[in-house]
Amino acid sequence: MFKKIDHVEIVTDQLDRSVEFYTGILGFKQRFRDSVPQPGGGGSLEIVYLDLGTTAIELLDYGKPAEPAPQKLQLGYRMMALEVEDMVRALGYLKTKGIEPVWGPVFRESYARAEIRDPNGYHIELRQWFP
Repeated sequence: MFKKIDHVEIVTDQLDRSVEFYTGILGFKQRFRDSVPQPGGGGSLEIVYLDLGTTAIELLDYGKPAEPAPQKLQLGYRMMALEVEDMVRALGYLKTKGIEPVWGPVFRESYARAEIRDPNGYHIELRQWFP
């Protein structure tokens, strides 16, 4: 009945900058872009779907300034995580793009973990699993 998680939504007020970050730096591919009327006649909603392997994110821009969600420990969804082949190499590549980790990296027996931020300030976990 249920097949997979189709996508994760990210609300942004910097759509083009976010698309460039996810496609140009993290390697997502743009599936499609659309503009749809907002419910209640409040202008248009810009939507971009981006794929990475079999996962996807949907960037949403409501066309008005928005406050970023506070970064605090709370119940509910926290962040998405991207699996990397090699943590040291991934962080070295990101550094050449001006992106520094905001947490980690931490190396444990079975994994390595770090966090970066996207242009909206949202945290993205980077995870490397060791065999």
